[in-house]
Amino acid sequence: MRGVGMRVSGITSRIVALLGATSIAGCAQTATTVAPAPAPAAKAVAGTRPNVLLILVDDLKPSLRSFGDAHAISPNIDRLAARGTRFERAYANQAVCAPSRINLMTSRRSTSTGIYNFGQNLRDYIPNAVTLPQLFMRAGYRAESYGKVFHIGHGTHGDPQSWSAPPVKDHVIEYVDPDNAGKSTREEALFNEITVPEDADIFKFAATLARGAAWEDPDVADDAYADGRIAARASTRLAELKTGDQPFFLAVGFARPHLPFSVPKKYWDMYDPAKLPMPDFEQLPEGAPPFAGKMGGEIAAYTPVPEGQVPGKQFSDALKRKLIHGYYAGVSYVDAQIGKVLDALQREGLAENTIVVLWGDHGYHLGDHGIWTKHTNYEQAVHLPIIFAGPGTGKPGSAPRQLAETVDIYPTLAGLAGVPMVSGMQPVDGADLTPVLRNPAKQVRAYAYHAFNRPGRIGQAIRTDRYRLIRWTQEATGHRVYELYDMVGDPGETKNIADTQPTVRAKLEAMLDAQPKPVTVNLKAQREAQARN
Repeated sequence: MRGVGMRVSGITSRIVALLGATSIAGCAQTATTVAPAPAPAAKAVAGTRPNVLLILVDDLKPSLRSFGDAHAISPNIDRLAARGTRFERAYANQAVCAPSRINLMTSRRSTSTGIYNFGQNLRDYIPNAVTLPQLFMRAGYRAESYGKVFHIGHGTHGDPQSWSAPPVKDHVIEYVDPDNAGKSTREEALFNEITVPEDADIFKFAATLARGAAWEDPDVADDAYADGRIAARASTRLAELKTGDQPFFLAVGFARPHLPFSVPKKYWDMYDPAKLPMPDFEQLPEGAPPFAGKMGGEIAAYTPVPEGQVPGKQFSDALKRKLIHGYYAGVSYVDAQIGKVLDALQREGLAENTIVVLWGDHGYHLGDHGIWTKHTNYEQAVHLPIIFAGPGTGKPGSAPRQLAETVDIYPTLAGLAGVPMVSGMQPVDGADLTPVLRNPAKQVRAYAYHAFNRPGRIGQAIRTDRYRLIRWTQEATGHRVYELYDMVGDPGETKNIADTQPTVRAKLEAMLDAQPKPVTVNLKAQREAQARN
């Protein structure tokens, strides 16, 4: 059998910054370049180099008070932001959990690796990659992983060689309400949390199972759910790591606000659902190609959401309000768990010598454009929070307007900690943001780059202070379709102005042309076909 998950019961570098630039320093050259075999780790002494606490949050958009969302109740993340630097214009390189985490861990964009989807494992595409924790291990750090760090599920595996000890994993899909618990659901199968027949296609098998509940709100303790347990384990581990003879790189990943919105009742009670924002634009932008949007998908795997390809606009107002309420409750729940880890860091006397990075793996649609969850190239799917705090991270509370990408975290952390890149390692696509951390007036890139694919098409995007250009290329024919949005005049992306603003479009397209040519979106299929032959 495979994918056996124990149920937990009840309470249990430089980037050219000029518009129209023709190159970007630090971008990858090919998708096949690999690093040499791991070298022996250098010695490092605890206390002589800063520790690293990397906090990863699943599906967290900038729905945080410190990022300008007046509805959000997020005091613990806000206090982290107050003592560090928040990047308010940070973007995922791709709005899919598994590829986004590989973007983070390798500083390689999906268009550089060909890893666009689930079931594409890191070592199959970059066999000798030096991941972010591996880089720190080579510099003498002890690297450990708690919770959801690499995406495990949907045919995607973790990366044990990135860690000094076996990763500590817990649930992503979890129910404790008796009405919901104890059933085998589609998403539990996809996340390897129930037994799946060894030879089964995981997606086909999951489709035979019942849908799980989209939310629950039992009156239980925080550690009834995985995030509470992970916070407790990570807090305990910090006390133990303090006494070690190595600096540490500790990655702590939280599942909420990912669906299902399984959150203790007290976090739901923090909000008056009648005061939460409802979607006010529930169709695709005027002039947008139909394939740019999304219907069904992940949201339809949960009840009582309508099954199949149902536009979000057709959901009842009561359902929309409940889903939005559940998302905000999830934000407040995970904020409380992050607070426990930050408290432990302070309590153990580690805060002054630990670099803390908080990152959401991508954004989230809450009904805008009639879309729910992620998997698009629109603002709500790709906009995420990044916070750096701790030694070398700048004036507390500063909030630079620098555009940033997920891939920037790797070289920035290395720069802050004084950890050298490894000779011959994979090229990195990220920019070192340390100059911005130390002087918010500096700028190391004038735009952020992201991408998403549809069958046979790659959608590459450039996001500047004012605009987003998306260029959809049909790989078989080379035919191109464009979307252009004025994010100042039309922040909700309601009208595609690509045809009426040819000068702007041309300038942004020059930036796209300066990027490395994207690897085909059909790379996985091509490799599978070659293997069969």
